Amino acid sequence: MFKAYIQIESYREVVVLFGQMRSMDVPLNCFTFPIVLKSCGKITALQEGEEVHCLVLKVGFNSNPYVGTTLLDMYSSAGVIGSAYKVFSEISVRNVVAWTSMINGYLLHGDVISARQLFDLAPDRDVVLWNSMVSGYIQCGDIVAARDLFDVMPNRDLMSWNTLLNGYANSGDVEGCEKLFEEMPEKNVFSWNGLIGGYAHHGRFFEVLDAFERMLNETQVLPNDATLVIVLSACSRLGALDMGKRVHIYAESNGYKTNAYVSNGLIDMYAKCGLIDSAINMFQSMGRKDLISWNTMINGLAVHGHGADALSLLSEMKSAGERPDGITFIGILCACSHLGLVKAGFKYFHSMVREYSIVPQIEHYGCMVDLLARAGLLEQAVDFVRWMPIKADSVIWTTLLGACRKHRNIKLAELALQQLIELDPENPSNYVMLSNIYGDAKRWEDVARSKMAMRDTGSRKLPGLSLIEVIGGVVEFYAFDEKHSRKDEIYGALRGLTKLLRSSGYLPDHIEAFDEESM
Repeated sequence: MFKAYIQIESYREVVVLFGQMRSMDVPLNCFTFPIVLKSCGKITALQEGEEVHCLVLKVGFNSNPYVGTTLLDMYSSAGVIGSAYKVFSEISVRNVVAWTSMINGYLLHGDVISARQLFDLAPDRDVVLWNSMVSGYIQCGDIVAARDLFDVMPNRDLMSWNTLLNGYANSGDVEGCEKLFEEMPEKNVFSWNGLIGGYAHHGRFFEVLDAFERMLNETQVLPNDATLVIVLSACSRLGALDMGKRVHIYAESNGYKTNAYVSNGLIDMYAKCGLIDSAINMFQSMGRKDLISWNTMINGLAVHGHGADALSLLSEMKSAGERPDGITFIGILCACSHLGLVKAGFKYFHSMVREYSIVPQIEHYGCMVDLLARAGLLEQAVDFVRWMPIKADSVIWTTLLGACRKHRNIKLAELALQQLIELDPENPSNYVMLSNIYGDAKRWEDVARSKMAMRDTGSRKLPGLSLIEVIGGVVEFYAFDEKHSRKDEIYGALRGLTKLLRSSGYLPDHIEAFDEESM
C-alpha cells in the first residue's frame, strides 16, 4: 500500500496509513522507514518525520545506510541541515549515496563551501556525485568553478556535459555554450534544448531557428515538446509564420497533436503572427484546456481588436471551472482599453481584487492608465498614477506621453517627460515624442530645445527596425538603412507607395524632429 501511494504521489496518505499501522502494532522493518520518511520529506511534515526518527532509534535501524540516507534527505528538505548532518555522522558505513545526499543537502540551501569540503573528503566519488557538485556551482552562479571541476572529472557522462552546457546558457555565456556544444562527444535532445533554449533566453531568435533546422537536417535526434515550444516562441517573436506552420505540421505528424504545451505554443504563435482565426481554431480543437490555454487566447484576442470576444471568453472560462489569474486580467483590461470601456475596465479591475484576491502588479496598473489615456481622460490617468500604491515605471509614463500627442496636451506631456528623465535619462525616444508634440503645435523653438536636450544626453535614437518573412526566411529592415544590399529597390518601392498614398489623400507628419541628418 505504501508503494502504491508513492507511485501516485499521495505522500500524505502514506503518513496517515503509517499511523494506522502503528496503532495496530504491526511489526516494522528496514523497508518501512525509507518510504515513510520520504513521504514526510515530500510534504515537509517535520514533526511526523521526527517521530519516525524516534522509532528508528528505538528499533535500532539508525545505523542502516538506506534508512539513514532517507532520514538526512527528510531533514534537508525541511531545512534542518544541522539535524541532517548529525544523522550523516551517525551512519556507521557511509556509502556514496549517503555522501551524495548530504552534499546535495548543503547545495539545496546554498552552502556550496560546506558541500565542497565534504566532497573533497568523500572516499568514493561516482559520476553522480561529481555532477551534483558541478550543478551546485552552477546554481550559485559560479560557472568558472563549475568548469574547473568539470575539467578534472575522471569520468563524464552525457549528464555531465548537459549540466555544464545549461550552466553556460543560463549564465549568459552563449559563446561558451556554443563551444561546449560542439565539443560534446554525443548529444541527446536535452543537449539541443540546452543550446536552443540558451539562444531563446538571450533573445537570439534567429539562432533558435537555425539550430532547429540543423537539428532536423543533420542529426537523428528528434525534438520533444520542449523543443517545439521554444521554437514556436521564437517564431512568435520574429513573426516567422512559415516556420511556425512547419512546426505545427511536425507536431501533428509526430504525436504531439494533443500535447497541451505545444498546443498553447501554437495558439500564441498564430495570434502573434496575426492569424487570429488560426489561433481560435487551434484553441477550439483542444480537448482539455488549462489556464495557459485560456490566457493565451484571451490575450491574443484582446491585442488584435477582438475585445468583445476576449470578454466573452472570460465568461466561458469561468463556466468551465477555470479560475482566472493575474495574466487573465491583463488580457481583459487590455480588451477594455481597446474597446474604450472605461467603466467596465474599472469593474474588472476591482473584481480582480475583491473576488479573486489578486494583488495588482505594475502591468495591471499600466493597463488602467492606458485605458484612461486612450479614452482621452488624461487628467484622471495622472490622478490614477498618483493614487497607485507602487511607483509608476517608464512604460506607464511613456503610455501617457504617447496619449498626450494624440490628444494634444502639451502640459501633461512635459510632466510625463520630467518623470521619464528621472527613470530613463538616456533614452532619446522620450525627447523625440515630446518634440513631435511641440511640432504638432508649431512650437518650433521648443522643438529645437528638445533636440538640444537630447544631444546633451550623449545618446542616439536607435533606428526603427521591422521584420518581414520572405521566402521562408525572416529579413530585417532598418530605418535610413544605406547599407542594405537591395536598398535601391527598397527605396524605389517606398517612393512608389508614398506617391500612391498621397494620391489617396494621405498626408505625412509635417515634422521629422530627429531625422538621420540631424543626428
